[in-house]
Amino acid sequence: MPVSLTIGIVGLPNVGKSTLFNALTRASVLAANYPFATIEPNVGVVPLRDPRLERLATIFRSERIVPATVSFVDIAGIVRGASVGEGLGNKFLAHIREADAICLVTRDFADSDVVHVDGQVDARSDIETITTELALADLQTLEKAIPRLEKEVRGKKTDPALLDGARRAQAILETGVPLSQGAAKAGLDLEAVEALQLMTAKPFIYVFNTDDAGLADTARQAELRALVAPAEAIFLDAKFEAELVELEPEEAAEMLAESGQDEAGLDKLARVGFDTLGLQTYLTAGPKEARAWTIHKGWTAPQAAGVIHTDFQRGFIKAEVVAFDDLVEAGSMAEAKARGKVRIEGKDYVMVDGDVVEFRFNV
Repeated sequence: MPVSLTIGIVGLPNVGKSTLFNALTRASVLAANYPFATIEPNVGVVPLRDPRLERLATIFRSERIVPATVSFVDIAGIVRGASVGEGLGNKFLAHIREADAICLVTRDFADSDVVHVDGQVDARSDIETITTELALADLQTLEKAIPRLEKEVRGKKTDPALLDGARRAQAILETGVPLSQGAAKAGLDLEAVEALQLMTAKPFIYVFNTDDAGLADTARQAELRALVAPAEAIFLDAKFEAELVELEPEEAAEMLAESGQDEAGLDKLARVGFDTLGLQTYLTAGPKEARAWTIHKGWTAPQAAGVIHTDFQRGFIKAEVVAFDDLVEAGSMAEAKARGKVRIEGKDYVMVDGDVVEFRFNV
């Protein structure tokens, strides 16, 4: 079955969420200068840039390239008091619960023409507002769930580990720390509370929407990275990225080079998002297409085969595997085989990112 996971883009109103989303998807989502311009979540499927596919397409003379994708959901702006119904209240909370990871967009630029919902630009304060609202909503969930779980454990209808996890999660949140940051230190396995759909238990990515000065200010970036560690921090200019995606590839590369960047912020976001979701790719190639297939890290060869078709998993016999670099060095699959670089792997083989694979199976 195909792997389909989503990253929810959240933040205060007017921080550049919808501008970023427009750039990610080349969509025309309303990006207006007032709170709640985004009301219904908008889903965008973003290709993951992978230069390996172009090399494979050349070797196999593939007609087309099919990259892996990352799905982003643009969620309405959060405001202080959202956990008790302010702004769009529970509506946006439901959308966040459905996401597999959270991309928290924070504004770190000054612009008198774009109002800040709290009256001043302060990235630390913005992050605290959002994480506090999510933590308060999680506490409400736990306050309702724990009495129910206690009753179910007494009746032997629920695993006591879930109740123990819920109590540990409650203790962490009461200290003001999101579960994604505090769980490891407190000895809480977040998988133990996965069924409760706690928002602060999801992996976080922090995007700081800045300007030219911010992109050049390495000291400021180091300060903000430390603020959100161990989560990933990405610095980009959403307006610049929106302009970049409208250009032809050659023009975009030139504009990127002129700005002193070696990778577009959106490419970095897609790459980091993919990794944050615990995903990796394996590759297949032939005359019709060169393609990247999305799988979870740690999956075995039969599980990976099942992403192409469930029959591949059910009837799995073996996988012919060659490392991408070995194939490129050999120049063809035949030469890679002649050099002994193509391996025959069985059901217990754990896939490695960038494996080039051909599966053998019984129908």
